[in-house]
Amino acid sequence: MADTTTSRAEPIEAWITGIGLATSLAEGLDAHWDALTERRVNVDTAAFAPYVVHPLAPLSFDKQIPKKGDQRQMEAWQRIGTYAAGLALESAGIKGNTEILSRMDMIVAAGGGERDLAVDSAVLNAEGYGTVPPSALNERLMNDLRPTLFLAQLSNLLAGNIAIVHGVTGSSRTFMGEEEAGVDAARIALARIAAGQSDIALIGAAQNGERKDLLMLYEFGDFNLKDNYAPVFARGPKGGFALGSGSAFLVIESKAHAEARGAKPYARLKNVVADQSRRRNAGDVTASLEKLWSKLGPRDGATAIITGATGAEPVTAEETAFLRNHANAPVRGTATPFGHVMEAQFPLGIALAALSLSRGALYPPNDPTGLEVEMGSTPDQIVVIGAGHWRGEGMALVEAVR
Repeated sequence: MADTTTSRAEPIEAWITGIGLATSLAEGLDAHWDALTERRVNVDTAAFAPYVVHPLAPLSFDKQIPKKGDQRQMEAWQRIGTYAAGLALESAGIKGNTEILSRMDMIVAAGGGERDLAVDSAVLNAEGYGTVPPSALNERLMNDLRPTLFLAQLSNLLAGNIAIVHGVTGSSRTFMGEEEAGVDAARIALARIAAGQSDIALIGAAQNGERKDLLMLYEFGDFNLKDNYAPVFARGPKGGFALGSGSAFLVIESKAHAEARGAKPYARLKNVVADQSRRRNAGDVTASLEKLWSKLGPRDGATAIITGATGAEPVTAEETAFLRNHANAPVRGTATPFGHVMEAQFPLGIALAALSLSRGALYPPNDPTGLEVEMGSTPDQIVVIGAGHWRGEGMALVEAVR
């Protein structure tokens, strides 16, 4: 009897061919590499005291968003993201290439829009005095809020603005869900390319961390780092994250598509895995990360870890326990130089991994606790870790292409 079974085709190889970074440290790849090598940190403890933030480095938005009208109708996080997306397209050599951009897929991880603080304050003050009729709230919302504010609250407006400004008009997806949204943006893009459903994709996220409403939101959960800055692994049992402003975008495409247009890879995106532990018992996050580590696939050669550890507790302590279990892999925490950029934290980690592999070195440690150590050899693979401050865990395996 003939064998009628068929073997499953090998997954299509995915290359990272474009990286766009605009953060509290700098814009562009060379400037970021210099800042990381020099162990620079841009942090502000005064502007939003007692909260610690990493403010955006100066950008000339005109370079990537030439129309002032486009800039005006965007909120700050959308401008930052649209800017970094343009950098990624430039890095990949496809900016302005309408043939590729018209079929390029886009997956954005996004939070919600910004509040109108003046209106919010007026409503709350009036309510506090107890002198307003029941209909007053609706009247204030209808009369005080400008119509464009409602549009700006839409999470998929970042993808919309990238489509308008840069002409990325293939399929578009926007994921919400804080850090895990960034994990899923990478996971779904890789899965589509590996299955032959997509040739090229733009993924990423952005955050404006210099927002009083956002700081208030996270203060309700007691997540903010207060008073004094400290590297992420040196914040002690109270912990907390310092919100950062910034954006990371990546161009990911099939090897065949990249080779056909003569593009060179920064690195290979080999695998992305995700989990969501219940976090009901001590050690749940550590166990989740161990499970993901086992699912990543073979790790041959010199391996390093870039983690988006937030600084929030107890999750950072549990992630630290995992990292100490794998002490043979040198660690770098992105929250130390960049702050916590929420949805963008995982794409940022992948971007730094690809940049490091393309330069044949892991950037220096910047941690007084001894958890981060020098890497004497050239990394062959870097594992990117994302453990959300409240929910969700993910890992990516990024490999050198030699």
